[in-house]
Amino acid sequence: MKDQIIENLHQPAALEQLYRSNKQRFKKEFSALYPELKGSEIADCWNARLNFETETISWGSKTELLVVIACCIIAGFIAKIPAIFNIDEALFYPRNIGFILFPILAFYFAWKHHLQKSTVIFLAVCVAASLVFMNLLPRNPASDTLVLSCIHMVLCLWALLGIAFTAQGNKNPERRIAYLKYNGDLVVITTLIVIAGGILTGLTIGLFSLIGLQIEEFYFKNIVIFALPSAPIIGTYLIQANPSLVGKVSPIIAKIFSPLVLAMLIVYLAAIVYSGKNPYQDRDFLFIFNLLLIGVMAIIFFSIAGSKYPSKTRSETWILFLLSIVTIIINGVALSAILFRISTWGITPNRLAVLGGNLLILLHLLLVCAQLFKLLRKKRPLQHVENTIAGYLPVYVAWAAAVTFLFPLIFGFK
Repeated sequence: MKDQIIENLHQPAALEQLYRSNKQRFKKEFSALYPELKGSEIADCWNARLNFETETISWGSKTELLVVIACCIIAGFIAKIPAIFNIDEALFYPRNIGFILFPILAFYFAWKHHLQKSTVIFLAVCVAASLVFMNLLPRNPASDTLVLSCIHMVLCLWALLGIAFTAQGNKNPERRIAYLKYNGDLVVITTLIVIAGGILTGLTIGLFSLIGLQIEEFYFKNIVIFALPSAPIIGTYLIQANPSLVGKVSPIIAKIFSPLVLAMLIVYLAAIVYSGKNPYQDRDFLFIFNLLLIGVMAIIFFSIAGSKYPSKTRSETWILFLLSIVTIIINGVALSAILFRISTWGITPNRLAVLGGNLLILLHLLLVCAQLFKLLRKKRPLQHVENTIAGYLPVYVAWAAAVTFLFPLIFGFK
């Protein structure tokens, strides 16, 4: 696209058409070219247009605001179903926690992106079928497959939200990377909203207690339960209306934490050897190990997904490369521990699910690490790393779907 931008620089209509064909890629490629084009009146105008930041917060259109308010009310109503219909919370929430939020957000993006009718029907059928399946599973608190289905169903619903977000470009790596970036931005802004809400809650309860009114039970059962699912919905609305609101925050957080996490992991691995902790025997330690693995992977992926330009500095690339190597080592330890437990005590749904997940993560990390190495040798642009991350996402979704829907049948709902 760089060559096309240069060729059409003095042809406004052609340049506009090129921009509309792929806005995200156009902005990346133009940002890389701009230092060479600086001084050209047309290039300066496009730079101002692409990087314009308003000083005020946009609240979008009145219609969109009403849609968001309706989404918040519906999400809050779903969260209140156990109280309204006298349903056991221990039965309802584990099975339906993902349905409180993801289908609502999928509806919002389907409305906003004017999805084709066939895509909307597909999403609705998938959500309805998943909802029925989860709530027809036998009630057995000791069932490993039930717990696994509840956990992996969240990932399946996350994938359906991704289809709505990427609109008709769900096979486009750049749209998938944009979806990952949206998730990173959403975590940041939702955290800020929740913190502000927590402060407001403390002040409200404290003020009412001063006049002798104890409103804690009413407040948490009627206000907080509506507010919690509303936070990411409102966060999504703010991100969509103000793309630059947190667009610079999440990459900076990832950039700051990447070297810190790398240093922590190196020290942690050395401390494991020194302490004599054994992941082969300690199940809880192995569980924490796997959570650590997922967290570090998220940092690597969001660091790359949040990159504004088509390349990173050499030091940033080195940090991500070393971080991926250390993560591969952690994955290797976890994988060997799982294999040891399977060979010693046999296969269980939990062990098979963790084994499959770790194998997929290991392969993905190896592919990303190889692309980062080529990036260091200047044989590949950053886009190849992004494509490797984005192209592998359906593999995780396929495994999550298998664990959710097939494991209960394979293992007899045990």
